[in-house]
Amino acid sequence: MAQRVLLGIGNDIESNKEVIIEGDRSRAMFICGKRGSGKSYTMGVLIEELFEKAQGEAIIVLADPMGIFHTMALPNDDQTHELYQWGLTEKGFPVRLLVPGDPGQRYGEEIVEPLKERGIDIRPLRINPSDLSPDAWCSLFNLSVNDLMGIALYRAVSDLQDKGDFFSVNDLERSIKRDPRTQDKTREALFNRLSIASKWGIFEDRSSRAKEEMFTSSAINVLDLSVIDPGSHGLRNLVVDIIARNLFSARTKARRKEEFGLSPELPRIWLAIDEAHQFVPQSGSSLCKEVLIRWVKEGRQPGLGLIAATQQPSAIDTELLSQCDLILSHKITAIDDIQSLNRLSATYMSGELKTLV
Repeated sequence: MAQRVLLGIGNDIESNKEVIIEGDRSRAMFICGKRGSGKSYTMGVLIEELFEKAQGEAIIVLADPMGIFHTMALPNDDQTHELYQWGLTEKGFPVRLLVPGDPGQRYGEEIVEPLKERGIDIRPLRINPSDLSPDAWCSLFNLSVNDLMGIALYRAVSDLQDKGDFFSVNDLERSIKRDPRTQDKTREALFNRLSIASKWGIFEDRSSRAKEEMFTSSAINVLDLSVIDPGSHGLRNLVVDIIARNLFSARTKARRKEEFGLSPELPRIWLAIDEAHQFVPQSGSSLCKEVLIRWVKEGRQPGLGLIAATQQPSAIDTELLSQCDLILSHKITAIDDIQSLNRLSATYMSGELKTLV
């Protein structure tokens, strides 16, 4: 029988009893609170507890738009006294820092070396262009599939995906160039966009290992998204979309092996997302919104858990919020945020959530 994964997050103020969260099953947790209230700190505590208690039986992937969670590699020397009062000691955790593109170019060598000295395992993360669907390529450049450029790009990506497993940005340019149905003006406009994309430094020029192999259960996998552009159709959403889709597919296959008593190559997955409103917005779409909603709706059987944190509950899509079975709320003052949180009140509760925040 597998060992229970019980996460301790503190003591109840009134009863002084320890508050325990079950972490040995797939679930969706939602953490919210206005700026400075401690939501990111709370998420860090949950992740450290998960890593320590799961003992290599789960992979933790943390999408970090602020570039702060690599500090989990350091012991918390600033709160030594508080930790002692709780019967704890300060310590760091192993961190694998995944950087979209080349870490030396993103950070500068003067930053890379001190990070390595802290024991952080820094690795570049690049995306196979063939992992993007035709729709995703069009969304990346904000093109409609009904416009001339969108039609030509959609057709080129579809043709290349029909021919094989991998293609590069250069292959995509050649496919557009060979298409007799694409006008010269449209072709040149697409070439300009693809030339910019190739300079982003996040696309592989040859087939690479599967993205799930880049993550390890022996460290906290921190995906530093602070080094690339935000926006609902920006590179941050693109990276999260590709990673989430690959992990979802890989865990679905692993789950089938588990059902027949076979050893899976990939353990359970916990995906943690800070500033989640950037990725699953209430209004409008984003490149990764669809897959993240599917993650919380269908992820229980494949063994996919989610921790989402935000300072704006009202800015998160209600489809994701409605699937969260655990809510950790810090201080919230905006009326829209309070009302959004209150709509999550369970029918079995004696009162509404807005009376508690």
